[in-house]
Amino acid sequence: MLIEISDHLRGYFYDVFVTRFDFWLVFGILAQLVFGSRFILQWIASERAGRSVMPLSFWFLSIAGGIMTLVYGFVRREPVIIIGQGLSTGIYLRNLALIFRERRRARAAAGDSG
Repeated sequence: MLIEISDHLRGYFYDVFVTRFDFWLVFGILAQLVFGSRFILQWIASERAGRSVMPLSFWFLSIAGGIMTLVYGFVRREPVIIIGQGLSTGIYLRNLALIFRERRRARAAAGDSG
């Protein structure tokens, strides 16, 4: 039974990573690496600060990886990816807009008091 399962898994992974290997598979893997790197970046920033922080670059990596994954979803015609990354990327963009608005307000307040 284990040998049979092993053969099925081998065939599955061969089909997914060898038979279907093309530019878009490489692009999709790269998109996931960009997207996943944001967590490593956030972890390092938090360790340095000694508390949980969300660096600005986290949002830029989220947007870059999200858009890349969204493009992959469109090319592969994957509705789950299209819906998930379409909504998520909009949220990442909104977070950046809020961050920049807050920074403008802080600069304006600092200018008024100084």
